[in-house]
Amino acid sequence: MANVGIIGAGSWGCALSWLLSNNGNQVTVWSIMEDEVSMLRNCHEHKDKLPGVILPDDMEFTTDLESAVKDKDMLVLAVPSPFTRSTAGKMAPFIKEGQKIVNVAKGIEDVTLMTLSEIIEQEIPKADVAVLSGPSHAEEVGKGIPTTIVVGSKKKDTAEYMQSLFMSDVFRVYTSSDVLGIELGAALKNVVALAAGMADGLGYGDNTKAALITRGIAEIARLGISMGGRIETFYGLTGIGDLIVTCASMHSRNRRAGILIGKGVSMEEAMKEVKMVVEGVYSAKAGYALAQKYQVNVPVIEQVNKILFEGRPAAQAVSELMLRDKKVENIDLRQLYLNSVEIPW
Repeated sequence: MANVGIIGAGSWGCALSWLLSNNGNQVTVWSIMEDEVSMLRNCHEHKDKLPGVILPDDMEFTTDLESAVKDKDMLVLAVPSPFTRSTAGKMAPFIKEGQKIVNVAKGIEDVTLMTLSEIIEQEIPKADVAVLSGPSHAEEVGKGIPTTIVVGSKKKDTAEYMQSLFMSDVFRVYTSSDVLGIELGAALKNVVALAAGMADGLGYGDNTKAALITRGIAEIARLGISMGGRIETFYGLTGIGDLIVTCASMHSRNRRAGILIGKGVSMEEAMKEVKMVVEGVYSAKAGYALAQKYQVNVPVIEQVNKILFEGRPAAQAVSELMLRDKKVENIDLRQLYLNSVEIPW
């Protein structure tokens, strides 16, 4: 049994707390909001964000960050990506040397263009930071629906330790050393999911969505490999796997926000209606900036940015994608393999 602190009591934090507790670990869940902690203590259920998932009676809930962080074998950082830096900074004074932290949020910081694990390492240099990602809606994980996911770490023993804590008969965990590739796939698939939702909102069909998914993963892979990721990552669970589930499901807040935008609702209004952080909005700007930095062509991500931040109508963006210069479909897997970086453990 491990002593685990979950930092963030949203849907994903609560689902993972349920999983880790059922695996026999002692779990403490932290939230900055008093009313949220009070609800969890009284009901052992997050009635707003994860209704129907009853959390075990022996789970602890607190607003005291120090007690949630100190003397823990593993910390799960589950706050929305825009709050990763500020939360990590507040955690830093209570972190011991070599503290294992696994980040489960998905995003890229739009000002610095840093991944979330890079932010955590900058704010908490003494920590041993890993990431957990893959096609995994909290609503399904919390109900014990079979799910497969990946834990990524620069250290093999850290990845295997976390694999042992999360693994169960309904939650299969693979390990990977490609932390950068995992994080880029996780963040940028949310941008493509916004586009898929916009297509739904415009009334388009399965043909359009299949095109967005296929061309979207090509963009993500081109950019990710240019930055030092591995092709296997982008065509695996944390790439194409996560992209499919996010583009296809109504559990996806990014797809739901995209549907509203496709129907003519503004970005701000869509985010309010979804009532959760739509991380693809934040990752869109960062993803496009990275593409410009590494000189990679990303037409889908570019059009999403124009819709979100320049007021371009979604229908016009689709038209521009369809009427671009004629191309040969050229996903040169051999060249992508050659450009991939070998990441040793």
